[in-house]
Amino acid sequence: MKKMKPESLMMTHGYVPEWSENAVKCPIYQTSTFVFPTAESGKRFFALAYGKTEATKDEKPGLIYSRLNNPNLQILEERLSLWEDAQDAAVFESGMSAISTVFLTFLKPGDRLLISNPVYGGTHHFVHSYLQSIGVHVEHFTAETDLKSLTEELCADPRGAEIKLIYAETPANPTNAVIDMKLLGEMKIALIKAHKTEVKMAIDNTYLGPIWQKPMDWGADMSCYSATKFLSGHSDLIAGAITGNKESLLAIKSLRTFLGNMASPNTCWLLTRSLETLSIRMNRQADNALTVVKFLQNHNLVTRVYFPGLDSQGDKQVSIHRRQSTSAGAMISFDVKGGEESAFHVLNKLSLIKLAVSLGSNESLAQHPFHMTHADMPDEEKKSLKLTDSMIRLSIGIEDPEDLIQDLRQAMEGL
Repeated sequence: MKKMKPESLMMTHGYVPEWSENAVKCPIYQTSTFVFPTAESGKRFFALAYGKTEATKDEKPGLIYSRLNNPNLQILEERLSLWEDAQDAAVFESGMSAISTVFLTFLKPGDRLLISNPVYGGTHHFVHSYLQSIGVHVEHFTAETDLKSLTEELCADPRGAEIKLIYAETPANPTNAVIDMKLLGEMKIALIKAHKTEVKMAIDNTYLGPIWQKPMDWGADMSCYSATKFLSGHSDLIAGAITGNKESLLAIKSLRTFLGNMASPNTCWLLTRSLETLSIRMNRQADNALTVVKFLQNHNLVTRVYFPGLDSQGDKQVSIHRRQSTSAGAMISFDVKGGEESAFHVLNKLSLIKLAVSLGSNESLAQHPFHMTHADMPDEEKKSLKLTDSMIRLSIGIEDPEDLIQDLRQAMEGL
């Protein structure tokens, strides 16, 4: 039988109606603990859970306790894996709990993190306020960095042996700058060979994944998500997710068990619901974004639009984007004439588009990255990355695109 597409499997994969009175949809398993059929079963379940033995072919870990596993968590992770053809997935209580667990799993004092800039403000804060405080060395690269030259430098330099994790956010929040994942994958392999060390590669795929971009095709071990965003799409939950290969996810899930930061059954149930419409929602949002981008490009008070694939991003950026992604997505940033005062004028006059942080939901949102999501970054660092005080970031939803344009048009009147 021909393999089904994820859009079809999201409706039923991993759930057996007979488990729950033949309910067509999986119920919420709101329980802390599970009854063992026998003492021998309990022994086996714990041996598998703690890695004291390996599962036999087609054997699934038995249910023990909802900090370890839960049907809602398990079904969600199995379905989430399908979008990128990943070997496994792990779901967390927030995007930052997912990202921080990746960092804590693969970095220890004395190790070096090679990370792109800019990244989401919360990620930047955790890296610089916590990881550095425990002795992790942090080294940045940007979309302008010559990654081939950097690879040669790190392979020859002793500091290259300290690199244990390569982490990139692409497209970057909020500039939409893209990082060449193929070159990062080649860097990872080169560092492993040069220094005989283990290096992991993780990509924050929140902006374009898992529909339009699949980092593991380019050498990544993991894709990281704020599942609050597109994966949820309804602004009614907080969650994070990691998809990737079995080796990486085993280490991440082992730490998650003892940090206790897995998602609750209710959150998992809501996310499972959302995955059913993921492709439809994201593609509608992307279509709307293209319409809005065309309007912004032709507005006399907009000085620049930041959007993957636009000529204004530069030939190199356009080439990388077209190679590794199938859509420009639904996130737009743009600069208005007049700096912060003008940006605030527009934000305060928006009506249909709501003034709020977060992104990827059915409703369109706008915010001011310089003083909101990226407020913790030093001003000079922001300016060097073209993150200006005149920038507005839009997350485009599923509304009628002409209504979104009308809202933006009236908000820019009087500038």
